[in-house]
Amino acid sequence: MPERNTVERLISKLRAWRGIATRYDKTPDSYLAGLHLRASMIWIKDRTRTAD
Repeated sequence: MPERNTVERLISKLRAWRGIATRYDKTPDSYLAGLHLRASMIWIKDRTRTAD
């Protein structure tokens, strides 16, 4: 079940971001945009780590 651990860690990272955790964005579109933004930031950080 390594996939479950990976998914749970990703959700934890997403929730740790204040904009997502507190859900200041009340509209579904802006909330989804925030999720996409944070996921992109996590992905970029992970890609730069593995590139070294």
